Amino acid sequence: MKPTINIFIGIVAALHLYFLWFEMFAWTTRGKKIFKKFPKDMFEPTKSLAANQGLYNGFLAAGLIWTFLIKDTLWSTNISIFFLSCVAIAGIYGAFTADKKIFLVQALPALIALLLIFMNQT
Repeated sequence: MKPTINIFIGIVAALHLYFLWFEMFAWTTRGKKIFKKFPKDMFEPTKSLAANQGLYNGFLAAGLIWTFLIKDTLWSTNISIFFLSCVAIAGIYGAFTADKKIFLVQALPALIALLLIFMNQT
């Protein structure tokens, strides 16, 4: 079960590294292709806001990657639960406030990883 949990944590971390790159460095180019409903003339004025979001996504990725470096199993599990919970909450909030697809892309993988962690503890 632990390898499956690690795969899901890795997927969530990789997604957030992608979000970091996209929001910090490709917001005005790739953003127009991804967020088609967002007015095209708003990408440049919101560039710094998107970069700020990207930085936060980078912190989430860093926290998840950190769990792979912690030798103590209990400590590693607790840190992964914390960061996966942050990701899940952010994804659920984003689904309610921005786009329902955010739940599938961001919250669902984190929720699956959390479920696997809790199933592994019983």
